[in-house]
Amino acid sequence: MKFTLSWLKDHLDTDAGVAQVEDAMTMAGLEVEHVEDPGAKLAAFTVAKIIEAVQHPNADRLRVCQVDTRDGRKEIVCGAPNARAGLTTIYAAIGAYIPGTGITLEPRPVRGVVSNGMLCSAAELETAEESDGILELDDALPVGAPAAAALGLEAVIDFEVTPNRPDWLGVAGIARDLAAADVGTFKDNWPEPVPGKFKCPIEIRLDGSDACPAFAGRFIRGVKNGPSPAWLQARLKAIGLRPISALVDVTNLLSYDRARPLHVYDANLITGGFLEARLGRQGEKVLALDGQTYDVTEEMCVIGDGSGAIGLGGVMGGETTGCSYETTDVFIESAWFDPIRTAQTGRATGITSDAQYRFARGVDPGFMVPGLELATKLILEFCGGEPSEILVAGEAPAPVAPVSFDPQYVERLSGLSIGADKSLEILTRLGFEISGSGAALSVQPPTWRRDVDGKADLVEEVARIAGYGALPATPLPEVPRAVGGILSVRQARARAGRRALASQGYSEAVTWSFTARPIAALFGGGQDTLVLANPIAAELDCMRPSILPTLIEAAGRNAKRGFADVALFEIGPVFAGDQPRDQRTAITGILAPHPARRWDGVTGDDLFDLKGDLLALLEDIGAPTLQVAQGSASSWWHPGRSARLQLGPRAIIAEFGEIHPGVLKAMDVDGPVLGFEIWLEAIPEPKRRTIKTRPALSLSPLMPLTRDFAFVVAQDKAAADLVRAIQGADKALIAQARVFDVYTGAGVPEGSKSLAVEVSIQPIDHTLTEAEIDALSARIIAAAEKAVGARLRG
Repeated sequence: MKFTLSWLKDHLDTDAGVAQVEDAMTMAGLEVEHVEDPGAKLAAFTVAKIIEAVQHPNADRLRVCQVDTRDGRKEIVCGAPNARAGLTTIYAAIGAYIPGTGITLEPRPVRGVVSNGMLCSAAELETAEESDGILELDDALPVGAPAAAALGLEAVIDFEVTPNRPDWLGVAGIARDLAAADVGTFKDNWPEPVPGKFKCPIEIRLDGSDACPAFAGRFIRGVKNGPSPAWLQARLKAIGLRPISALVDVTNLLSYDRARPLHVYDANLITGGFLEARLGRQGEKVLALDGQTYDVTEEMCVIGDGSGAIGLGGVMGGETTGCSYETTDVFIESAWFDPIRTAQTGRATGITSDAQYRFARGVDPGFMVPGLELATKLILEFCGGEPSEILVAGEAPAPVAPVSFDPQYVERLSGLSIGADKSLEILTRLGFEISGSGAALSVQPPTWRRDVDGKADLVEEVARIAGYGALPATPLPEVPRAVGGILSVRQARARAGRRALASQGYSEAVTWSFTARPIAALFGGGQDTLVLANPIAAELDCMRPSILPTLIEAAGRNAKRGFADVALFEIGPVFAGDQPRDQRTAITGILAPHPARRWDGVTGDDLFDLKGDLLALLEDIGAPTLQVAQGSASSWWHPGRSARLQLGPRAIIAEFGEIHPGVLKAMDVDGPVLGFEIWLEAIPEPKRRTIKTRPALSLSPLMPLTRDFAFVVAQDKAAADLVRAIQGADKALIAQARVFDVYTGAGVPEGSKSLAVEVSIQPIDHTLTEAEIDALSARIIAAAEKAVGARLRG
């Protein structure tokens, strides 16, 4: 959306300059993309006056001019046929860059005479496409005046309009918001009704569908079409529009001035004496104003007459009823078209006209008739004529419901403390009607603000106009770190899998989560529930059932560019249906092995390499031991070179193998291609390990002591059983028992063995007496005898 400062001032009484307007728009939420300032572009060019122009002594078509400039009188050589004494024109000094020619002026002789500057044409300043000579300006302009001001050039502000604010597609809507932000005072230029002189001879019909709920129009007879006024042409040219004629220029003006698209028909070319807004019929075609013929569908809104469809409602009018300089009677259309249907028509036809852009976002239904009145006033002013009465068919959509609002909610929701009176003042300036008192206010959004739905939207409006910079800066509270880490098991496995595959030489790919429906069908997908209603591209119209097709397509694109030998992987979602439980996370990898040729013809088996990579990956992400089931993989795998990894017939963890040659042929990808796919949700989570709390460390200050015992036990008795029995004799004093010798032979009965055990004794609170040590030894001997039938040797 573009506009100039003077245009803005038609609706806003302000002294603000371009920079101030740009800053205020940014703070009010209007994203300014670019400001084209001709004053800066033409800063080196000023007004000059030719005092004398004589024939060049060495050239018939050149003149040597004495010119009064801001730098004093200069001698300038000029080849323009209209260079003459007394002419006021534009001067460029030495060193200036000429945008129309791309040169920088230097003091050089022209046929022997040095030219100390240049007198410029409109084409050289890029203010016109062509010019026959240097510019001729008003003689009243002073020497040295800036060229941009002398030529009436203004800065053009270009900004991005968000889809929820169609009122910003008119300069009046921008002015209203700036006035609310205290940049100036809004001028409420509401159109005055133009009384009709006779009944409208054109009948308006509606088919009762939602395509066009309301249609208003009026007939004007005796008009004289021609060029629009110079100010209107200049305004349209400034924003990049080409003036056509007064009738058409009026409709373009109102589209940008009030966000109210209109259409003007040559009434004498309307067949049957009526216009009807209806749904299209199969087989109909429309020859539009852009010269293209469009096929009509039963979902499109068309404007028809007795001859059939003559225009696409809300998108573009038809050539058969277009206005020309010979038009004498016109019919003005001001309708309200359904935004969704208009957007779909524009998408189906590829038309993005100014009207379609506005109707698709929703124009103000309350300005349908006033916009018609304003268009009538301008057409009568420019073209003359006599208007009929206004006809209205149908009913425009009602305003959105009023919102119950407490002004204190502004501070509670946003933290912005500006007072209830200031909040209500901002809403009033924006066009909201407020009734009631206290905390039980009723706020009625204006007809041009159909995006307001609830009190939170009202708070946003107050905060936006008050200034986001006024919002208090409060740090977020610290959130304690989650016990056990911040990643879930699935997230941790995905991260581990990503690192593992990267270390194995695979390159990570990021592909679309959707693919073509025929391709999805090859991999078990393509159901109706997974087809997108509004795909970003025709070949991406279905959610992918597997990551394999998108990786295979990526490998195919690499191969066509000379990189056939690739190893790719991706971790992302796959979809078996349209329910939340149908979405799973897969780790998918492919190999497209095309190694260089060898002189000895030796080749490896890439399938086993892939299997090795897969098993290593499963181990890294913590998968349990799995069964390998051959001959049961899905249909897109090669039946003899694929397998499935599972915990059981119903717990399938992964599939791997070579992609079926028929699938690769359908995808136009040269084989072989091998791959695997793991479904993370199918891998059982590891069991939580119980953690036992260790007792507090307690160190004794007393010296430990050791005693050795030699026990004779049966040959079949385990040494560990003896050690366990000794340690249990006194858990407080015995720190350790350790077998240091095993003996069989002389002195040991047949079928027995001698086990020598060193017992470490750690006193706790006092040094042990000999009697206490003897008592502990007796308990050790008794415990050994009781547990394993041991007796002291010898």
